[in-house]
Amino acid sequence: MSKSDNMLSILWLLKTRKRMTAKELSEELEIHIRTIYRYIDALSASGVPIIAEAGHNGGYSLLDHSIEAPLFFNLEEQKALIHAASFAKEAGYPFGKELEAAVSKLKLYTNESQRTRIDRHINGFEVISTSHSHQLENFLKELEQAMVRNHTLTMVYQKGEKDTRTSRNIDPYGLVHWKNKWYVVAYCHYRNQPRSFRVDRIKELTNTDAVFETPVDFSPREFFMKWMLPDPCEQEEKVLIHLHGREQAIADLCQHWFIGRVVKDCTDKDLYLEVSEKEAISYLPYIFISYGQSIEVRKPSFLKNKMISVIQDLLNHHQNGDH
Repeated sequence: MSKSDNMLSILWLLKTRKRMTAKELSEELEIHIRTIYRYIDALSASGVPIIAEAGHNGGYSLLDHSIEAPLFFNLEEQKALIHAASFAKEAGYPFGKELEAAVSKLKLYTNESQRTRIDRHINGFEVISTSHSHQLENFLKELEQAMVRNHTLTMVYQKGEKDTRTSRNIDPYGLVHWKNKWYVVAYCHYRNQPRSFRVDRIKELTNTDAVFETPVDFSPREFFMKWMLPDPCEQEEKVLIHLHGREQAIADLCQHWFIGRVVKDCTDKDLYLEVSEKEAISYLPYIFISYGQSIEVRKPSFLKNKMISVIQDLLNHHQNGDH
């Protein structure tokens, strides 16, 4: 084990066994007794309250008030950390190996009784997500490092489903995980303004010698949500949308990340939304189509016509496409 691991092990042993001699620690950790002395000195110098007692019943121990030091986690804290690690891993967290090592270390410094109880809590607790590519993981690491070091990157980006690729310099301000996708919020030198980019659409990243400063009080989360969702304070004229459908479909729509923010009124089988005409045309047809025959648009007529047009275009595409 590394020096830090051995020092942590000494702390754990002193916590669980109350008092141990240097010889006992040496035998337990299978390291030379002189190394034990050096580690004890280093721990003491760093502020850990280790008491050394001479004599027949002497040895090393920790002061009573340090038994519950933040270094040690109780059962609920250990369970929460392991559950959180499961979520992070499935979300495509780029430092997965380091995370697994941390969880393994956490389990290493638990006694048998604690391990049994933790296993009971985590057995059957599963997080299922789509698979993430190795390239995505590498890009996330590069973006995170550039963000911390304030280094400008050159990015080759593919917009949407088209095969058109553009190259631009970006100053990465932060990473956002949203609906199973990773986004980088960055200042775009091509557009001369902050933008959001899907990381899975990045094709190349190259370091540059240029550096940048992140704007004071800039929040990648707030910027992203403002970019993604309609502004409720916008003065654009709103139109009322009336949907009728099955109870479960209406309830599900109320929980939708976009629909839920524009609900005006809702009953078991009727839903009323208030959005701009542009939003109604641009977003709603594609959301509503996925619900099939479980819902129908009652008003306005232009939205019903737009849905018919979208469905007709989709039908023509599949009827006339190459086979």
